[in-house]
Amino acid sequence: MEDLVTARLVLHPLTVAEARQLVVGAASERTHGDLWAPGYPDEGDVVGARRFLRTCASTGDPQPFGPYEIRRRQDGLAVGGVAFHGLADDRGIVTIGYGLVPWAQGRGYATEALRALLEFARGNGVTGVEGDTDQQNVASQRVMNAVGMRLVAQDDRLKYYRISWPDGPASAVSGAAELS
Repeated sequence: MEDLVTARLVLHPLTVAEARQLVVGAASERTHGDLWAPGYPDEGDVVGARRFLRTCASTGDPQPFGPYEIRRRQDGLAVGGVAFHGLADDRGIVTIGYGLVPWAQGRGYATEALRALLEFARGNGVTGVEGDTDQQNVASQRVMNAVGMRLVAQDDRLKYYRISWPDGPASAVSGAAELS
């Protein structure tokens, strides 16, 4: 699986070895050459890496519908993650999640990364994408709105968003394609 490249970011699909390193690296000193921003990986990244490792162990590697590390193109610094939470369901829907280290927030990185992931999903046969956010996480709600996801439900804790493509998937996007 190749990296997805945007104007400012590289979305790098995690391998099993890299996911293991995220889990270990979060609990100890980093032992590899990757450049991690201060605060990366955070709890969400570790939870996602563990989910990915469980999936790989039980049903096989779901890539390209697994986790991606968000890296800045200018210096390769990992500033967060964006992920599919598994393969599409029987309706062709996938669920996503994303997060950035605090100092990288507010720079448009989440919107850029999520937009690229949605384009990739649509180009690879997905008919819709769902995600959720805490009621108080206005920044995440803005990100999902900015990429075309719409609020479809809410409860006392979460707001649920979805985007679908009634005209079907777009033509496939190559892994190393420039996405804007």
